[in-house]
Parts: sequence; C-alpha cells; structure tokens
Amino acid sequence: MTYRIEHNPNPDPSDVERLRASLSRYNRSKIPDRGYLPVHLTLLDERNGLAGGLSGYVAYGWLFVDTLWIAETARSRGFGRELMQQAEEIARTHGAHYAWLDTFSFQARGFYEKLGYRVFAELEDFPPGHSRYFLRKEL
Repeated sequence: MTYRIEHNPNPDPSDVERLRASLSRYNRSKIPDRGYLPVHLTLLDERNGLAGGLSGYVAYGWLFVDTLWIAETARSRGFGRELMQQAEEIARTHGAHYAWLDTFSFQARGFYEKLGYRVFAELEDFPPGHSRYFLRKEL
C-alpha cells in the first residue's frame, strides 16, 4: 500500500469531523468513559440579547473553559466571575476536581488568577509580541 500527504487549506467540514471522530474512537478504546458534559451558560440583557457567556465541557474529571466573553457594556459587574463560579459548580456536581483554560496576554490572565487559577505553561510569542497562558485550578 502507498500513501501520500495532501494539503487542503479549505477542508470540507465533514473531512475535519471524520478526522476528529477517528481520533475520538481511538481515545475511547484506551479510556472508554470520559464523562463528557457540555457546559454552556448565557448572559442575556433585558431584551434577551447576548451580553456574554461561557462555553466549555467537563471530561476526564476536568472542566475545560473554552470561551468566556462579556460585552463591553456588561463588564466590571461581576458577571464573568459569576459565570465561572456557576461553571465550576456544574463541574463539581459532575465529579470534576480540576479546571483548566487558556488566555492571551492581552486578555484576562489577571482575572483568572483572582479566581484561583495558576499558570502552568506559557507559549511565548503566540501571537507575535504576546503570550498564550495555560491556567489550572483545583476545584
């Protein structure tokens, strides 16, 4: 059998999903129950418009916070802290003992550190002139 590598800068979403599903099947063969639970919280304004939210998941006993965003008009009112606390409580309820996330140097490292998160890795010059920080917390 022969193989070749192709570069496709615009892959079909189904090809990407097929690749991810293949890796997921392999992972499940080694660790069958990851306990995956999506966590999605939405902050709405008085007109039910999106004012912020948090998206992530619980798996393998960890909460991963993928996205946390608060609209400019709603910032500095404690909503970010409240969203994080609610996500952590959901995670604890579902057996998680730890949480992790990443943020850029121009984003919210200090905010997360005030919530008890600690940097465990830094990717320097990503993007150029900045750093990407990876933080964790024991729940």
